[in-house]
Amino acid sequence: VDLLKKEPTKYRIFLWNILKEVPALQKDYAFPDFGLRLLKGLPMLFFGGRDSYTFMHYDIDLANIFHFHFDGEKEVVLFPQSETKKLYKVPHSLITHESIDFSNPDYQKWPALRHANGFKTTLKHGEVLYMPEGFWHYMKYITPGFSMSLRALARNPKNLGKAFYNILIMRHYDVLMRKLKGQDWIDAKNSRAITDTNKNVAALDEN
Repeated sequence: VDLLKKEPTKYRIFLWNILKEVPALQKDYAFPDFGLRLLKGLPMLFFGGRDSYTFMHYDIDLANIFHFHFDGEKEVVLFPQSETKKLYKVPHSLITHESIDFSNPDYQKWPALRHANGFKTTLKHGEVLYMPEGFWHYMKYITPGFSMSLRALARNPKNLGKAFYNILIMRHYDVLMRKLKGQDWIDAKNSRAITDTNKNVAALDEN
């Protein structure tokens, strides 16, 4: 935490379950009522130093997420699943190509992003952001800060089915291929992300 507060850094603390790690807080904490059944065993904290960021990704379980920001400022970029074909998604994974800077994208290098329709905002102390199930999200700490995410399972049957596929099949297949092929598998996926997305954007340009 001292490092995160002191200077710009790539390091972060993420998925830290405060009620598990500091159980005494359980008696002082009440979950808000948002009309969704929150997963009360998973109140996760996220800490970051200035300029640290997450890759553009969506969560493996396609959960509904309420993201509370408590300190500092954080830039957020969101896309719905309908924009996936324009985001350079890496096959057999939940991320886009890692070379893309979504806070300042290079449209010459990543032309499909010109066609992507999303949302961008800056979170400040006391604000909460709702991310509907399956939304892609990229977050960058403008200043040191921390947030908490509360989650609720996907309610759309299609998304729930996709969540089970991600957890039970896709994740294990990707782990197996990484063990068998190593960096070659990663390079092949990154290359395909570019090829497939450029085909999609070519079709859009023709239309």
